[in-house]
Amino acid sequence: MKALIVLSAAFAVLFLPTSLVWLLGRRAKSPTWMLIVFILAGWATVFAGWFLSQRAQPSLFPETSPCHGISATPVSQYFPPDSFCRHADGDLRTVNGPDSRFVFWAAAGTTLAMPITAVLARRRQQT
Repeated sequence: MKALIVLSAAFAVLFLPTSLVWLLGRRAKSPTWMLIVFILAGWATVFAGWFLSQRAQPSLFPETSPCHGISATPVSQYFPPDSFCRHADGDLRTVNGPDSRFVFWAAAGTTLAMPITAVLARRRQQT
């Protein structure tokens, strides 16, 4: 029964949005490579943003939090995604490095650029 629930959740969360985007892109006559890049960059944006915003939170074991052991409170920010440790003096210090934030912004930029590129490619095709 538990496996059925997990499969249903995976279907609803991953497969349905992906297939909907694919079908809408095919209906709009977007090139296949643009749809693939858009879907991959979109999921990379979602997962990178989730990872960045939840990095300081103790998920299963409190010892796994970067804020553990320094008497700091984990704080999450959802846009732009980042995690902080609030120290005793009130100072917020990020736990994510610049490389991980670069991955998020590169994926988000690619996700945003693909529909714009698809519109320009379709206009170029029509003329």
